[in-house]
Amino acid sequence: MLVAGRGFLGSRSLLVFKTKRVEEIKRGKDYFLLISYQFSSKTLGVKLREGKLPHLLIFEVQRLGEFKPPRGNYQLRLLKQNLKVFKEGVLKLKELIKEGVLYQANLTTRFDFSFKGEPLSLFYDYIKRQPVPYCFYLDAGDFKVISGSMELFLKKKGQRLITRPIKGTSQDCQELIKSEKDKAENLMIVDVARNDLGRVCKVGSVKVTKLFSLQRYKTLCHLVSQVEGKTDQDLWNIILNTFPPASISGAPKKKALQVLEELEPHTREYYCGCGGFIFKNGDFTLSVLIRTAILFKDSAYYYTGGGITHYSKPQEEVKEALLKLKAFFP
Repeated sequence: MLVAGRGFLGSRSLLVFKTKRVEEIKRGKDYFLLISYQFSSKTLGVKLREGKLPHLLIFEVQRLGEFKPPRGNYQLRLLKQNLKVFKEGVLKLKELIKEGVLYQANLTTRFDFSFKGEPLSLFYDYIKRQPVPYCFYLDAGDFKVISGSMELFLKKKGQRLITRPIKGTSQDCQELIKSEKDKAENLMIVDVARNDLGRVCKVGSVKVTKLFSLQRYKTLCHLVSQVEGKTDQDLWNIILNTFPPASISGAPKKKALQVLEELEPHTREYYCGCGGFIFKNGDFTLSVLIRTAILFKDSAYYYTGGGITHYSKPQEEVKEALLKLKAFFP
């Protein structure tokens, strides 16, 4: 079962699907696609630890219906967090940035929970606390994915290809608008996104159409930019040249992933990957899997992170990570 948010389909909908293989995707049918962060090992040639879950999941959408809020109880209890390791990672990244090895890297941390009860109720409470356009709940049998993402990775409509990277986070919207640190963080990722789209778009068509737009949500604010271009490439060629998303990797992208692999004690799995719909005509809408939880039988893992730059302060980065946890675990 899959429940998808309005950014994908225009309204929250319930879908029934069956699993397909990549080579079985055909025009004339709708699909839901999930790509793990670990798939970056193929697109960038970076050696990453293998996760427990498949790199790619593809489902053929068979039926649409209205999503009705569930009734059910659940219990979510925090067992473990690695904020000390996260702070140490921030300091190490600042050293590497000072040495010129990196300009920016998106460091992440994981919160481990015990979980009992109805997962759909958890999802529903999550999106009530923080409504976002690209939320979804996916029941894949052995595991479930809950994503409360507000970030668009790629949207293709006709020849128009759009990406909207998010970089810059605060509880205070006015402070965020004034923050030179957050603007610099955003601008570096916009540059990476321009380079990524330049690989698959027509020469001269790639443009930054929005810069430092403010998006307000219930628990926080973000700076969002938009890059777009024109392309005649198909989905898989676009993915192979742009994945992973610029905002959850760093600059330069390949080196950032190599460093992050050494600093992060966890595998990211679907967190920081992408998910969304491939439509009948070949168009698609894919979100960045931020604010994402992965549930197993009696456990849940929720991830947050942030862009680390020369101006980052470890305690402020921890504060931001906890702010991003708030909607999931208030």
